Amino acid sequence: MNTNIEFLNYIYQNAEMGKSTINQLLGISEDESFKRVLESQLKEYNEIFDIANNKIQENDKEGKGIGLLTKLSTYLMININTLRDKTSSHIAEMMIRGSTMGIVDITKKLKEYSNASEDIRGLGDRLLKFEQDNVEEMKKFL
Repeated sequence: MNTNIEFLNYIYQNAEMGKSTINQLLGISEDESFKRVLESQLKEYNEIFDIANNKIQENDKEGKGIGLLTKLSTYLMININTLRDKTSSHIAEMMIRGSTMGIVDITKKLKEYSNASEDIRGLGDRLLKFEQDNVEEMKKFL
């Protein structure tokens, strides 16, 4: 598999995980202002996901989604972590931790795939900036 497709698949999976997590949290949170922020983030994850998916398909490939075990473990961890505390502050803290892991991962991937095409690296940079912005936005709810 070529570098561009590998990097696009990483971006695709990252955005898919973000979409899945936010959709689950929208069903848990009761704070309408917090939900609006989550919905805004969901919109950006959808856009990044769609761009990555389209670029993968342009190369006659299919995006490799996140595995079932990863989806299930994430779903269960969110449910366990919000069982006793569904406050916006607690969910924001969870989101900050997730976005921070995303920042570390995408930064490593940008270095690993430094020879990827400029437009794909641009999408990676967009994902990085988005995750950084998410952390700042979530801090307001702590």
